[in-house]
Amino acid sequence: MQFDNHLNTSQPCDQVAKKANGILACIKTSVTSRTRTVYSELGALVSALADDTLHLWNLRQKRPAILHSLKFNRERITFCHLPFQSKWLYVGTERGNIHIVNVESFTLSGYVIMWNKAIELSSKSHPGPVVHISDNPMDEGKLLIGFESGTVVLWDLKSKKADYRYTHDEAIHSVAWHHEGKQFICSHSDGTLTIWNVKSPTKPFQTITPHGKQLKDGKKPEPCKPILKVEYKTTRAGYPIFENPYPLTIHESPVTCCEYFADCPVDLIPALYSVGARQKRQGYSKKEWPISGGNWGLITQSYPEIIITGHADGSIKFWDASAITLQVLYKLKTAKVFEKSRNKDDRPNTDIVDEDPYAIQIISWCPESRMLCIAGVSAHVIIYRFSKQEVTTEVIPMLEVRLLYEINDIETPDGEQVPPSSTPGTGSNPQSIVPQSHPSTSSSSSDGLRDNVPCLKVKNSPLKQSPGYQTELVIQLVWVSGEPPQQITSLAVNSAYGLVVFGNCNGIAMVDYLQKTVLLNLGTIELYGSNDPYRREPRSPRKTRQPSGGLCDINEGTVVPEDRCKSPTSDVKDNSFSRSRSSSVTSIDKESREAISALHFCETFTRKADTSPSPCLWVGTTLGTVLVIVLNLPPGGEQRLLQPVIVSPSGTILRLKGAILRMAFLDTTGSLVPPAHEPWREHNVPEDKDEKEKAKKRRPVSVSPSSSQEISENQYAVICSEKQAKVISLPSQNCTYKQNITETSFVLRGDIVSLSNSICLACFCANGHIMTFSLPSLRPLLDVYYLPLTNMRIARTFCFTNNGQALYLVSPTEIQRLTYSQETCENLQEMLGELFTPVETPEAPNRGFFKGLFGGGAQSLDREELFGESASGKASRSLAQHIPGPGGIEGVKGAASGVVGELARARLALDERGQKLGELEEKTAAMLYSADSFSKHAHENEQVQITTYAFLTKEAHEFFPPRSETIDPSEHDVYGMVA
Repeated sequence: MQFDNHLNTSQPCDQVAKKANGILACIKTSVTSRTRTVYSELGALVSALADDTLHLWNLRQKRPAILHSLKFNRERITFCHLPFQSKWLYVGTERGNIHIVNVESFTLSGYVIMWNKAIELSSKSHPGPVVHISDNPMDEGKLLIGFESGTVVLWDLKSKKADYRYTHDEAIHSVAWHHEGKQFICSHSDGTLTIWNVKSPTKPFQTITPHGKQLKDGKKPEPCKPILKVEYKTTRAGYPIFENPYPLTIHESPVTCCEYFADCPVDLIPALYSVGARQKRQGYSKKEWPISGGNWGLITQSYPEIIITGHADGSIKFWDASAITLQVLYKLKTAKVFEKSRNKDDRPNTDIVDEDPYAIQIISWCPESRMLCIAGVSAHVIIYRFSKQEVTTEVIPMLEVRLLYEINDIETPDGEQVPPSSTPGTGSNPQSIVPQSHPSTSSSSSDGLRDNVPCLKVKNSPLKQSPGYQTELVIQLVWVSGEPPQQITSLAVNSAYGLVVFGNCNGIAMVDYLQKTVLLNLGTIELYGSNDPYRREPRSPRKTRQPSGGLCDINEGTVVPEDRCKSPTSDVKDNSFSRSRSSSVTSIDKESREAISALHFCETFTRKADTSPSPCLWVGTTLGTVLVIVLNLPPGGEQRLLQPVIVSPSGTILRLKGAILRMAFLDTTGSLVPPAHEPWREHNVPEDKDEKEKAKKRRPVSVSPSSSQEISENQYAVICSEKQAKVISLPSQNCTYKQNITETSFVLRGDIVSLSNSICLACFCANGHIMTFSLPSLRPLLDVYYLPLTNMRIARTFCFTNNGQALYLVSPTEIQRLTYSQETCENLQEMLGELFTPVETPEAPNRGFFKGLFGGGAQSLDREELFGESASGKASRSLAQHIPGPGGIEGVKGAASGVVGELARARLALDERGQKLGELEEKTAAMLYSADSFSKHAHENEQVQITTYAFLTKEAHEFFPPRSETIDPSEHDVYGMVA
């Protein structure tokens, strides 16, 4: 958008045209009186929509309102152009005609440029839709019209005929004038640019193919992709460009996932900004951004908010969302730890996705400790630690994990299958293969199948890591006996324990990132031990694989193998997002796998007999099962790096309907028990002795704000699945509260968040409903239909956060934030900014004596004389329908504010006063004519008693009140009608 009121220039504004959503042009309206024209700084916006409707918007209020609308009935709008300081809008249509709209009254002028008059009369074909309209920068009376077929016409508005016609073989996409008005340039569908001299219409002055290879011997270059937009600018060499202050790079690479964090630590945004400021490109102009206008709204949030977006190219961006607008804080490139193939032929054949092998799938972030963990589509996990110091890593730490799904079931006489009875252990389990800390040397097994090969290759050269997030550890799942690794479905990191855990449809793996060792590597079935409640059929892992993870389609039915190779950037559009899950938990389908769907580190009661809480991991699966794993951590300090972490299943099993989505814990007061974390500290700076002593005494966990006595007495576990939510009392493991969230649909996203000093469960269902429940009672608080699930982008990016906030990607390039908090809704009006700032338009420069004498400089045009009703007549009523807005032009006047706004209103009032005086003058002339006629028939020298009645408007009473008096009919100062 270009706001004329904000541009300190007298040059004409370029057209602003968008075909997809509408065609936008910024205007400065003027009010015309009988005696003069006064340009009022009203500042409005004209938009042309896809349904061929023109809107005039009032920008003087925080929520823009429509003042007028004009609906075209017989022709489709393809282009709009509004000259600088003009109230006449040129509208091009699909039929090749050009209509002219008065933006004050939003009515059509009778002046029409018909396509058959613009083109050659000998031409037998239609020129196509109008794709460009602009007036000559040096002569407003010359209009350049571009047709899609390749024809360009220079139209003389006064003589109503074409001066020149320019014809080219290729279709036109855009046209632009040179500032001197002697040349113009066209962009074409074959990737060429043609430059034309205005007075030489026979052939182009020059033809350029900027993106094509220039062939020798004068041959025509090969066709390229169309050039959709071209500008013809001249500048001096060495002018630096301005740095754009607005976040226009959300979709620099397609967004594949996002997370929303409200009420973060106050020092987090400054820390991210300090490291992100060093990433800015050099060479920008040192001057401020030249386009100003509008005012920011009041920032009512007293807490910082951060949005993290993961992208298809492996990058991660941190955004400051504390205000209405987003600001980029920091960008992390995760792909730089991997070797990149120079071309497609060099790509390894171990990739499991066709494109975007570095795409981010899951983000796990601890704001307090600043630990970051990501999972990518190539079955890789990277752990990052925040540092303000630049370091060079000689060898990137790496682990390879074999996560295999293989069941050696034993048939019982009755045909049921019995899972192995061995108790899952840690790294000593026979089926648990210890991963390698270096890339394996063998890439195939004895039978020739690909084995022990990761999907991506980690760099083996030193890596320079800038301040910010630096690689701590890279973990990759490897191929197993010809089977590719399955994509990761859940991820969790805990800075207090020094552990990261992830799972997929094959099983679960836990890694100690401090000691760089694998603690747990088990199939999902092995977590049950002998307590498996399901009857499982034998299944070979080489059968048809189901795609895992939230990036794949969730429709029911057989999935072809090609589906698992889809890029996460491909949006799956299907309105039938219905899947049914059997309420029975006694059997599962032969082809299904029980994937890990939720992971949560906590300090709680693991068994019924426990008297005190202990560190543990709660694991949720897609079959609605919750399992608890006990963690035995060594003391802090140096002992934490020397002694191993002991991991053992507790035997606790809880079950719900549907896949487990989220887990959290409350204390007896109903307060949320936050996950354990350690405070952030700089790891690249040597610690002094005092810090080392503190580290030795430091507890590996942090407890909730409640006292330790309360936490030892009782806790509540909140578990949300796709179908229901339960509150489990601990350590008794009794179900205290239960709520069936939906029967006909399923929950896509569920989060336990804080709102108004209380805790609640927020859910977004596939049927479009947003629901909230109180905790721990699970009493329904809100159920509103908000957004139907139309594509997987919404399901992939929707997330809740604290203080009643949520967001999702409403389109590939737009993040939609919403709130279900009454307090935020009440303050929303104050948070909105003002789009418009009244600014006086500068005076046009004087032409000078010689230019005026010899005709140099820009030529002006009286459009009112050409397009007004007196000159061109009225337009056909059937062509367009005028729809007045709720406020009309009064809405603009009422919204004016400030010193310049007061001046504008005073100008407008003066103009209206002059207009009313003009109407009064016309009525006076009519009465004068009547008086003259009467006087001819009156007796000479006879005094006539005449009573005058002033049939005037209410506004004119202050000038001419009704009166009765004796007058001389021969006099000409008669005011009123003769009775």
